[in-house]
Amino acid sequence: MAEAPISRERAEELAARVYALVRACPPGRVTTYGWIGAALGLERGARAVGWIMNESPRGTSVPAQRVINSKGELSGSWAFGQRGRMRELLEAEGIRFDANGRVNMKTYGWDPSRDLSAEERERILAGADLSDAEASDRLMGLLRDDPASPFRITRSEG
Repeated sequence: MAEAPISRERAEELAARVYALVRACPPGRVTTYGWIGAALGLERGARAVGWIMNESPRGTSVPAQRVINSKGELSGSWAFGQRGRMRELLEAEGIRFDANGRVNMKTYGWDPSRDLSAEERERILAGADLSDAEASDRLMGLLRDDPASPFRITRSEG
């Protein structure tokens, strides 16, 4: 559990690291919010990664369509301007969906903790670009206060 509230600077560094790992996900592969969080050492970090991805700068090189939920579902598809756009982007990269609209994670899944060596991960994270990582007030509120946040400080009653 966090001992001090996450600072805006720390949140922006985290966002830059999330975006760096997402950029490293190869075309034709998908990763999950949880896998990105785990690769960053965030226990229970899937939601925090999702909140950060929701803030990803539009028009940049962050291939946000490649981040899906652990069930192989497109949970963030509303963020692409129109329903179905996220799926179209993934299909254009060669990703196939089953009859239930899910991606086969055994075929297309890319887990940075498994698929990158520790050295590759560190090199990617060391090159994280802070220039497009801005932590909005909304993101800061979620990171500090949401019960699902790994950065939330809980007050012990005593």
